Amino acid sequence: MPRGDKSAYTDKQKRQAAHIEEGYKEKGVSEKEAEARAWATVNKESGGGKKSGSGRKS
Repeated sequence: MPRGDKSAYTDKQKRQAAHIEEGYKEKGVSEKEAEARAWATVNKESGGGKKSGSGRKS
């Protein structure tokens, strides 16, 4: 998977990132920076892409 590929994220994570990105844009952050910050926030909160299965640590 190439860097920047968002296919490993759930629909909920994608919606969260879009919402966060809009908030940054309203504050005057550039589009590229807003997207980077939004995905960084989603990763921080959820630990990255899809994660499921028996025995996963929380």
